Amino acid sequence: MEDLMIVVFVGVLLTTCFAANAHNAEKPRFKQEEFAIGFWVEPPLDALAEERFKEIADAHFTLVVGGFHANTVEKAEKQLALCEQFGMKAIVTLPGVDMNELPDGPACWGYGLRDEPSAGEFPRMRELVDAVREARPGRLGYINLFPSYASPWGQLGTETYEEYVRQFMEIVDVDVLCMDHYPIFKPDRDGRDGYCEDLDVMRRYALQYDIPFWNFFNAMPYGPHTDPTESQMRWQIYTSLAYGAKGVLYFCYYTPAGDEFPKGGALITRDDRRTSKWYAARRLNEQLKNLGPTLMQLTSAGVYRVTPEDDPAQALQGSPIRTLKLDAVDPPHDYLVGAFTHSDGRRAVMLVNYRFAYAAWPTVKFDAPHDDVRFLNPWTGQEEPLVDASPAMDGLQVSLQDGEGKLFLLPPTGE
Repeated sequence: MEDLMIVVFVGVLLTTCFAANAHNAEKPRFKQEEFAIGFWVEPPLDALAEERFKEIADAHFTLVVGGFHANTVEKAEKQLALCEQFGMKAIVTLPGVDMNELPDGPACWGYGLRDEPSAGEFPRMRELVDAVREARPGRLGYINLFPSYASPWGQLGTETYEEYVRQFMEIVDVDVLCMDHYPIFKPDRDGRDGYCEDLDVMRRYALQYDIPFWNFFNAMPYGPHTDPTESQMRWQIYTSLAYGAKGVLYFCYYTPAGDEFPKGGALITRDDRRTSKWYAARRLNEQLKNLGPTLMQLTSAGVYRVTPEDDPAQALQGSPIRTLKLDAVDPPHDYLVGAFTHSDGRRAVMLVNYRFAYAAWPTVKFDAPHDDVRFLNPWTGQEEPLVDASPAMDGLQVSLQDGEGKLFLLPPTGE
């Protein structure tokens, strides 16, 4: 995130926690069991705290990343208690507090260690992760990485982003890979392809190390960023899902103070008003929460891009979708397709409308009979038979709102 957000978990944390790697290997490691819907910048823990945390849960969030207002042991304990009360999890971030004094409990997923470290800090990060595993087995030592648009030697500490992430995984050996990337949405400056490139790096290393990955996406205006629309937020979320993310995190929930954010405009303002983003997040998160149990059972098997210049049949070779067709009045093809294997042996595919300004209405040809393909309804979480959105047209039509993705489940290959 930005410089004012840097959080370092330092000080006396290490006084009780140096252990050999072999000893740490015997400790249970963090295992993510539910899809993470979280955010940066939690609200104040004041007299309105219970009301505030109910509001978070009402918007279908499942994870609170602390560190801004839960900045003492007592406040972090209160945050954990409120998360438990409202069925959420939390990551506690208390720089400089001894590990043995950090609060714990059923709602605690782990401890925030560092935001956006450079490669030169990775050995230190490994010590901190080992310290968490030694003192609090099963808890997450959470670190968030830079995006690729960070300066190579000034911030990343490496020549390329690929090298940055590779070194991080080799040296730090985390249980969840996470980064932030906030694409620009402007007619003359479209940052979406760069967002996808970073997600692809996360996807590949998460698969290599058999861990989940999360990413922060943008939900507010700041610096060069326009105020993201609901469609642009939806695009960021479903694009992350197409790459196999097991968690998405909003930047930001509560509007942070500082000269960098003169417009305000996060989900909740500094004077505690809900913006339109809170209502958009509630709608989006309800779908995520329903899709989550199935998303947690999927392993990414490939990502395919269909641009307006592509032949869909060629671009989609190897995916569960054989081809896409369009009506003459529709805009050219523009899609992202994520292919997956399900833990039960079936396959899955997510079809995402890459446009955030137009709905899409493709005619979809799967590689399995339509009667064998199921649609996962994001409003119920239930698998349903395919329904043709336009039965008067030839073939199977799938309607996609701007930036929307839809998830389908198919039989294993060969059935």
